[in-house]
Amino acid sequence: MTDETNLVDGPRGPKPKRAFTRRNIFVYGTLLLFAVYYLLPLWVMVVTSLKGMPEIRMGNIFSPPVEVTFQPWVKAWSEACTGINCDGLSRGFWNSIKILIPSTIVSILIASINGYALSKWRFKGSETFFAILVLGAFIPYQIMIYPIVILLREAGLYGSLWGLVLVHTIFGMPIMTLLFRNYFTGIPDELFKAARVDGAGFWGIFIKIMLPMSLPIIVVAMILQITGIWNDFLFGVIYTKPDLYPMTVQLNNIVNSVQGVKEYNVNMAATLLTGLVPLVIYFISGKLFVRGIAAGAVKG
Repeated sequence: MTDETNLVDGPRGPKPKRAFTRRNIFVYGTLLLFAVYYLLPLWVMVVTSLKGMPEIRMGNIFSPPVEVTFQPWVKAWSEACTGINCDGLSRGFWNSIKILIPSTIVSILIASINGYALSKWRFKGSETFFAILVLGAFIPYQIMIYPIVILLREAGLYGSLWGLVLVHTIFGMPIMTLLFRNYFTGIPDELFKAARVDGAGFWGIFIKIMLPMSLPIIVVAMILQITGIWNDFLFGVIYTKPDLYPMTVQLNNIVNSVQGVKEYNVNMAATLLTGLVPLVIYFISGKLFVRGIAAGAVKG
């Protein structure tokens, strides 16, 4: 009887939505337009880097290469001239790696401890200290350039990679501390109090409880630091010397070189090589980045 009634009454539930509505067409059309807008320059860079100069001179920058060549990539990596040196981007790549790894690790480690202390072990004047620290994130870098030159010179670190590591670590501290402090504030206080009752101290709670729960925000901090440090040009050109220039400074020297013929394919290949590291890091850890943002990275 029940089955017959259902057959007579027909199917129940919400009416299926149409796939092609005005709203969907507008939303997906807008997204497609923006995707084309951002991907078109990348397409031009990739196809240009795979062409020879005779083909580039023929025009039509949007067309794929008739004959694919990887010689521009080889030259950008190991043969292009960056000033008096003609060893390509390879030297700058390793300089950037030497700057990036310690700067990222030290800044995230110190910032995580700062955020933990400011969220769970509040002391007298902690809010004032936090406000002053965050204020550092909004100070323009340009007004600090000359004082930092003097400090690095007096410390014997000017013109060295370790001096640049120190600069990136210090300038990354305010925003990293803000991220970790907001994230740790969202962790229930009951968990913290239970650990205290069990006899865990400052470092015990941090290492055994807070850090294992902090993978999403660590990935957020890591992506922000890697992107900022790897793409930095200003600090690299000011606080180091030619033999220690990071990759971005060498890229600038290759692109703006006035010696000989302008090799657009080599310039495009060099640009893609320089941006490869942050892109790979982001695509590998993109899901954790979104989780970290959603878990409190941008909450007040």
